[in-house]
Amino acid sequence: MKQTILGLLKDSLSTVLKSSDISEDSILNKVHIDRTKDKSHGDFATNVAMLLSKPLKQNPRAIAEMIVNNLKENNNISKVEIAAPGFINFFVNTKSLEQALNSMHQDERLMVKKDSVPKTVVVDYSAPNVAKEMAVHHIRSTVIGDAVVKVLEFLGHNVIRANHIGDWGTQFGMLIAYLEKVENESGQGMELSDFEAFYRAAKENYDSDEAFAVKARNYVVQLQGGDEYCHKMWRKLVDMTTEQNQKLYDRLDVSLTKKDIMGESMYNDMLPLVVDDLLKKGIATTDQGAVVVYLPQFKNKEGEPLGNIIRKSDGGYLYTTTDIACVKYRIETLHADRILYFTDSRQQQHLETVWAICNKAGYVPDNISLEHCPFGMMLGKDGKPFKTRSGGTVKLKDLLDESEKKVTELLKARDSKLQGEERDSVIHNIAIGAVKYADLSKNRTTDYVFDWEQMLSFDGNTAPYLQYAYSRIQAIFRKAQNEPLGPITITNDTEEDLGNKLLAFSDAVYSVASKSMPNYLCNYLFELSNLFMHFYEACPVLKEGVDEKTRQSRLTLCDLTAKVLKQGLGLLGISVMEQM
Repeated sequence: MKQTILGLLKDSLSTVLKSSDISEDSILNKVHIDRTKDKSHGDFATNVAMLLSKPLKQNPRAIAEMIVNNLKENNNISKVEIAAPGFINFFVNTKSLEQALNSMHQDERLMVKKDSVPKTVVVDYSAPNVAKEMAVHHIRSTVIGDAVVKVLEFLGHNVIRANHIGDWGTQFGMLIAYLEKVENESGQGMELSDFEAFYRAAKENYDSDEAFAVKARNYVVQLQGGDEYCHKMWRKLVDMTTEQNQKLYDRLDVSLTKKDIMGESMYNDMLPLVVDDLLKKGIATTDQGAVVVYLPQFKNKEGEPLGNIIRKSDGGYLYTTTDIACVKYRIETLHADRILYFTDSRQQQHLETVWAICNKAGYVPDNISLEHCPFGMMLGKDGKPFKTRSGGTVKLKDLLDESEKKVTELLKARDSKLQGEERDSVIHNIAIGAVKYADLSKNRTTDYVFDWEQMLSFDGNTAPYLQYAYSRIQAIFRKAQNEPLGPITITNDTEEDLGNKLLAFSDAVYSVASKSMPNYLCNYLFELSNLFMHFYEACPVLKEGVDEKTRQSRLTLCDLTAKVLKQGLGLLGISVMEQM
């Protein structure tokens, strides 16, 4: 419907602006067409008259009248009104609404069209470190990034998942040396089950045993120089970490796999070439043996251009160098049109620095979009970063274990009759869905408080509430016993409200894709569920006295709502259940 209104406005503006030097496209690119909150003000409202007030030097209401007077008739619009101070309100024709809903019900994509110009989008997310166990702070990047990936793929884009794991650096000399020591002492290979203990023991050996530290430093040099033995031991560490992380990804129902790993080591061979190129172009300079890029837009405390080291005096490279090579690879080799980075907000200046160097070097064409999608921290109820009771880091595995334990207790308290595999599946879906949705439903740019009671509640904006709404609709159909569905007919305001919200599904999906904000879709699904509950209370479906035509129409509305809930939650990586 928004596209219909946009087309009507375009035709009208071509007449209204004919005597000015303003193009209708330049205005329409800025215009908002929003669903109204108050039905007495129509179904949609636009601010186009206010946008034109300043350039045309006229009262917005007078401009609105000119626009309305030049609107063509359209069967989808029953009437158009002007509201102070110049909003133009559009009322949708009920018959048009019915047609749109029936078309949506027949469309397997629920009227969400694929983008006409698909892009190659590289999405950088999750990115845990090798030889360290995934902790609770990894969940934000992982679940938010994966939801955006699913939405972009649904819209037809070629999405390349990039799990930029931390698999390179000076710490690997220490880790290789300790892995060697453990295997020598045991006389056999080892399986790494407790990464935290392994890393801590390696660091203790490094700090207390000088011979061990010397060997570790030598192993770093040998690893970076391509030594076969060191590479084999490094590979063991990477593989053991990858195997453990994949179990968590599978458990979280996220789509990352081993083939999506693009770690820091992947760009190692590019680093000397990048540094040489930046030197050759005069962007980098040598300073006390190190290679540095000075960017005037970034200042130090003294107000001087901040120096960014891309090669240390000892020949070592830094994260900045790796990330420059990473951008170059994603554009030149992966042919990315858009690159999204899901990292915490503290990485903002680092990424801006990297991108500034890349732009200066000509690595980023004008049509390529580099986007940082920052997120805040997960906090405890005390307002501090989420920790264990002893103040330690919460392991992601432990968090998921606790969620499943709490859901098991919850089902027991609700006297659930589910048994066996079905019960296990329901526990998994509620527990994992609750953890993910608690994160996805919040504005990713802000911190949020992790609250077990709130996230597992069957009331409010939670995954269990939405999952229950879906299963409740399935219960209606079990009771209906194969009652046929009929064409949707709108007979009252409650049905109309639900219908309009259903048709807004595509808007929510497009918003997630353009702004990388899954909470837009979460909020939509919550509002849809609320409207469905109002509809179900106000509009009897299976009760005696409801005529056949009305009953079958309302069953179709129920079915369409269920389809939207299932598809919407699926795009968020959350499963629905027939029964709960």
